[in-house]
Amino acid sequence: MGTGGLLSVNELAKRYGATVALQSLTMDVAPHEVHAILGENGAGKSTLVKILSGVVRANGGTMRLDGVDYIPHSIVDARRAGVSTAFQELSLLPNLTVAENLLLPNVSGGPLRMSRRGETVDAARQVLSEFNVTDIDPRARVEDLSLAEKQRVEIVRAFSHKPRLLILDEPTAALPDTTWLFDQIRQLTQAGVAILYISHRLAEVRELCQRATVLRNGVSTGTVDLQDINDDEIFRMMVGRAPEARFPSRTKPADEYDVMLEGRNLSSGRLHDASFKLRKGEILGVAALEGQGQIELFRALAGLNPVTSGEILVDGKAVTIASPHHAMSRDVGIVYVPEERKVEGIFGGLTAAANVSLPKVRQISRAGFLTYARDAKAITGPAKAVSLSERYFSFRVNDLSGGNQQKVVLARALMSEARCLVMFDPTRGVDVGTKQAIYAMMRDFADKGGSILVYSSELPELVNLCDACLVIYGGRIAAEVPHADLSEEYLLTAAHGHVDDAPMRAAS
Repeated sequence: MGTGGLLSVNELAKRYGATVALQSLTMDVAPHEVHAILGENGAGKSTLVKILSGVVRANGGTMRLDGVDYIPHSIVDARRAGVSTAFQELSLLPNLTVAENLLLPNVSGGPLRMSRRGETVDAARQVLSEFNVTDIDPRARVEDLSLAEKQRVEIVRAFSHKPRLLILDEPTAALPDTTWLFDQIRQLTQAGVAILYISHRLAEVRELCQRATVLRNGVSTGTVDLQDINDDEIFRMMVGRAPEARFPSRTKPADEYDVMLEGRNLSSGRLHDASFKLRKGEILGVAALEGQGQIELFRALAGLNPVTSGEILVDGKAVTIASPHHAMSRDVGIVYVPEERKVEGIFGGLTAAANVSLPKVRQISRAGFLTYARDAKAITGPAKAVSLSERYFSFRVNDLSGGNQQKVVLARALMSEARCLVMFDPTRGVDVGTKQAIYAMMRDFADKGGSILVYSSELPELVNLCDACLVIYGGRIAAEVPHADLSEEYLLTAAHGHVDDAPMRAAS
């Protein structure tokens, strides 16, 4: 591979004022190849995707597609040239149906002449079926889908344009199982499609990809054959140093602390009769397959979903959490870190500093006015706790990488002075370095007496980071596993409903 490339990129560069997002990138992608792009958040991966997809224009360098100059002016222009993208931050329109999203811009009129709803639905169902997606109703509104379902619709839409070059940006970040996607990728590459695959999951990259181009600080540090390089060498290319220990160690057993948050026979949506105890100083994990009721548990604790039966206790006292604002109040002290940071976690048009300071804006403003200097000073501590660099304080959050956006969300949670963090897949779609920062922040928060309930789609995180783990299956807590008995194999087995011999944490 590497000769006769479908895509050829030479000295590609992109600057935003004084900020260099991408500098002198040279690479090629061949037909039939799955080519990985690796790097930390902020390394330039998203900028490359946007340039190839026609979202932004490069400031320098050239791109050629099948030997012809390639200069897309829009996403539609890129599709016409044979380049289709499934974006990490989903580009679906939430107020439209699955069918309308799949068939845009040809829903009414245009070449397909689909002015009637029935024809649109039938055409969309055929598209979904072509790519072996039969469990998503084309009539459903996108905003009513789970994140995993939205991710599949985003990917199917990219497939449906019959590209010569397919760009997949963190495509498995929200998928509970990779089997469907990998099967589709193999079929496409057999047909000659070239695929650019952006992912932080090296195990996936090794399973799918032949070569990888590694970026660091907007510069390519090389293109490598993956069979000739180990993970430590890749990490050094990405960050310029040897890999660190991944998971921070505990400093004190959590069972020495009092219970901070308790659920008694909680029911909400798909969640039924859930009972658990979360201690001060504890990180309590949640393992579950997609759609088992875990999101309802987290949203109920955050005041976003109603509790239909049962009760929530904080410091032994029953509370009715009416809203996220109430959850954050001094009497409750719960802050929710959502799974969809772009939709639920950030105010994209505001600066990073303004986003982080929101919980304390009244306290740090004077006469109703808030200066950037006062903002920046107030957030220094929370930002440092999540390794958010001061250089990003003045950036609009929409202009930050996904990892830095997540750091903004977490710094704001710390800014609220919450006693309990309810975190839903907080490391989804972020790089190794950002994961390290998140793990360290979580362990430090717990070591200082805070409580964390965390759902993760990555089992190693639950096994190595958590003091204990709940397993949810069929809307119920099927097991509560102490740290000593945690293993990836057991959690996976229990998440599929096989819990006959479950090691249970002792009641207290």
